Amino acid sequence: MSAKMLNPIDWLPRLPLGDGVDALIEWLRATIGFLTRLISEFLGSFMSGFADILLFLPPFILIILIALLAWRFSNYKVALFSLIGLILIYNMELWEAAIITITMILISVLISIAIGLPVGIISTRSDLVHRIVWPILDFMQTMPAFVYLIPAVFFFRLGVVSAMIATVVFSMPPVIRLTGLGIRLVSEEAVEAATAFGSTDWQKLTKVQLPLAMPTIMAGINQCIMLALSMVVIAAMIGAGGLGAIVLRGIQRLDIGLGFESGLAVVIVAIILDRITQSTKQQAASEE
Repeated sequence: MSAKMLNPIDWLPRLPLGDGVDALIEWLRATIGFLTRLISEFLGSFMSGFADILLFLPPFILIILIALLAWRFSNYKVALFSLIGLILIYNMELWEAAIITITMILISVLISIAIGLPVGIISTRSDLVHRIVWPILDFMQTMPAFVYLIPAVFFFRLGVVSAMIATVVFSMPPVIRLTGLGIRLVSEEAVEAATAFGSTDWQKLTKVQLPLAMPTIMAGINQCIMLALSMVVIAAMIGAGGLGAIVLRGIQRLDIGLGFESGLAVVIVAIILDRITQSTKQQAASEE
């Protein structure tokens, strides 16, 4: 007796899920192709212009500015680390790649925040939106990062724009999730007190709920930055450039030295961004 007869599950016909997804993507590409081209042109120009501005500044001046920013939002230890770390990146001749990576992260995080904050706020106002959004976030956060590269390339082609789109999709869920969580954790007494004083829904949101939820929201932004940095490195496979491209080059050539230097540069950038946002979160918590 064959194995197929012993296993009745084998008699079930194969579901063409992959074919259905391919058909959907083709339809979307034909329907919204003009929109994706506009987005690609705008993001590409904005990314190029912002990176050109940062690269136009003398490296030492920009390093000093970043160190002062770290001192302002964190402490002198983070500022000193930023100063030494960025000088080391410049000394390893990875400055331009680091600027490209930082630019991609900043733009991707800003887009994630611009989309994630409103969605997180709306999810606290509507149970229906909450029930729809949360399973989608679970799906997005469990999907392997490499999978996001495929539709990004299909809609936006190879290059920095498709890398940024994939980074936004990958890094946005923590902003939505922790924004909604932070607002839901605001004490009902504080909201009721604002209502008793005649505050409108907008005033309660901006004057009570968002300030009290800010530490949780900043934790979401911190996670968003870290996910964006990890995705920017992965997105080097589709032409993202920056430090990720150098890491990928080191892997392809089995160049341990190049891989170590570019990996170290990624770690330095990650620590600087993490410490600054962590300190901002702590400041928000202390003000609360």
